[in-house]
Amino acid sequence: MNVLVIGGSGFLGSHIADELTSNGYNVTIYDMTPSQWLQPSQKMVIGNLLDQDMLDHCMKNVQYVYHLAGIADIGEATGKPVETVKTNVLGTTIVLEAALKAKIERLIFASTVYVYSHRGAFYRASKQAAENYIEIFQEKFGLNYTILRYGSLYGPRAQKWNGLRKYVEQAVKNNKIIFNGTGEERREFIHVSDAAQLSISILDKKYINKCYTLTGTQVLTGLELSKMIREIIGKPFSIEFSKISGSHDHYVMTPYRFTPKRAMKMVPDTFIDLGHGILEVVEEISEELYENSSTDTR
Repeated sequence: MNVLVIGGSGFLGSHIADELTSNGYNVTIYDMTPSQWLQPSQKMVIGNLLDQDMLDHCMKNVQYVYHLAGIADIGEATGKPVETVKTNVLGTTIVLEAALKAKIERLIFASTVYVYSHRGAFYRASKQAAENYIEIFQEKFGLNYTILRYGSLYGPRAQKWNGLRKYVEQAVKNNKIIFNGTGEERREFIHVSDAAQLSISILDKKYINKCYTLTGTQVLTGLELSKMIREIIGKPFSIEFSKISGSHDHYVMTPYRFTPKRAMKMVPDTFIDLGHGILEVVEEISEELYENSSTDTR
């Protein structure tokens, strides 16, 4: 079976591509930048999400398309509303057109738990719009889909703005965590490897034309997370909390407010423990610091 992973060079996309390869799928990664984690059996195509002709070409003889590309940082989306619409909404529509033309079996779309919320600003609005387009394409043209609404992802390869990575990096580099909130905010963390495995399991036919929320079973407040990071690193550092302003775009206790199409919740039966996962992030950042310091002394 041939699978195209759009946005496969990124954090979640690269892990999904690896999981697909491990399960025997022929994987093509489509992204604007080459993947740092490309495996020998995987094919890399450099292309833009808005390039209809290139997407048409890449979807030939493809059975499944994972669409993970777009602006995923809430802060970036807030500062770039027009670019967010172009990438997350128009880009998704172009992907849908190409998928329909290629007669793929199913589109798997990476959405977010923020679609339930009044928070998330333009990022949330763009994901809600994309989901609506996906559902209407199925109603009008019969294009099958599965929508996956991811919660708080963490783990190796995360972007600099990823919440948990950002706090670990502050602790390792600056001996301080500046938490953007009160410390009472709660998150259901899911390791990216666990999320990737669940993302492949939904290729079973029983998941067609349904929405699923993918979160972890380990729920921590910001204060509890900060204390856990301090204990794992094994050295003292300060923890500071800033008050949330009225315009803050992240949810506090729960994302659930606005209710789009109902989604069933998926959590892994077995999962990577949060403490072990944080240790992975600590080791990754420490290795990066060592490599950078070695380069600077040459």
